[in-house]
Amino acid sequence: AHTHTLKKKKTISITMKTTFLLLLLSFLLFALSTNPILLGATEDVLDPVLDVAGEELQTGAGYYASPLIWAWGGGLTLAKNWNGSICPFNVVQSPFEVNNGIPLIFSPILNKEGVVRVSTDLDIMFPGAPKLCSDLPIWKIGERSFVTLGGVGGSIIDRFRIVKHNVFPALPSYKLVFCRARMACQNIGIFNENGIRYLALSHEPYVVVFGKAQGSRIRKITDGHQIY
Repeated sequence: AHTHTLKKKKTISITMKTTFLLLLLSFLLFALSTNPILLGATEDVLDPVLDVAGEELQTGAGYYASPLIWAWGGGLTLAKNWNGSICPFNVVQSPFEVNNGIPLIFSPILNKEGVVRVSTDLDIMFPGAPKLCSDLPIWKIGERSFVTLGGVGGSIIDRFRIVKHNVFPALPSYKLVFCRARMACQNIGIFNENGIRYLALSHEPYVVVFGKAQGSRIRKITDGHQIY
């Protein structure tokens, strides 16, 4: 009987310890889930994309995408399709430095806070595109990996991003990339054919700066020198 009583007390003690440990573990899990700082984690907010004036890019506002170096041509515009037909329009770079191109609008696919942030999924649009084609003025990757209009928008499979690509510390510059599903994102660069500078998937990125479209020439400051 004495042995039975000792075994019973030992069982009760083990049960109480197990219960206490489970309660302690539950409390710790709850504390960690409600306070990520305890895990050493902080909220990771991506930086906003900045224009040449140092202001954040706003969704719904128009911006020119100009080359980092003024002598490398003008902004982005449209041309008839590479195959000779008009539609869908190809996105191209103007060869003329004084041509800012057509303003772009950036629309984040998931984040609707009103600020365009680096490395987030975007739709890119030319709202001022001519109405000659029935295609939506949304970018997509078409034949020969060229950038054309005619995207559907809102896709989490095929999407574009703006990625930091700083060359000069004083001037925020970026590259555009295209991402498909879970594959690695690819640079958007320039493919020169018959004197036309097509935007296309490329190893070398087309490095750009953004200027807010206000009906005037975009002023760019590069390494302390004013260029227009």
